Amino acid sequence: MSNSVKIVMIEDDHGHAKLIEKNIRRANISNDILHFDNGEDGLNYLLSDDASHDSSILILLDLNLPDMSGVDILTKVKGDEVLRRAPVVILTTTDDRTEIQHCYDLGCNVYITKPVDYDAFASAIRQLGLFLSVIQAPTISAE
Repeated sequence: MSNSVKIVMIEDDHGHAKLIEKNIRRANISNDILHFDNGEDGLNYLLSDDASHDSSILILLDLNLPDMSGVDILTKVKGDEVLRRAPVVILTTTDDRTEIQHCYDLGCNVYITKPVDYDAFASAIRQLGLFLSVIQAPTISAE
């Protein structure tokens, strides 16, 4: 049986972070969620030995962070020998088609635009929770 997937959320808006976690829990997803409210701390964790010892990681990534671009984080994650197989879900308010395609080209697995409407956003996160309940994240290994 595979190890539990640790969810690493990089989201600067604490209201969105709480809503994301609440709706993941509402979808009966009990995985550990590690929240970082800025890109530098999140990226430092992902590139650290601590993260490489976690066998399975799923990354929830906002693109609009105060200290760095989520696209830069995505590029570094997908360029890293250990992390490149980790699934990355973009959760952002950016709905520009060029930006969405760019993220898919860089290797994101799912791109979800955060609707401004609370109910629509909650619904999108519940759907994400259902997605998380059925995916098998690849094991991350430094071998």
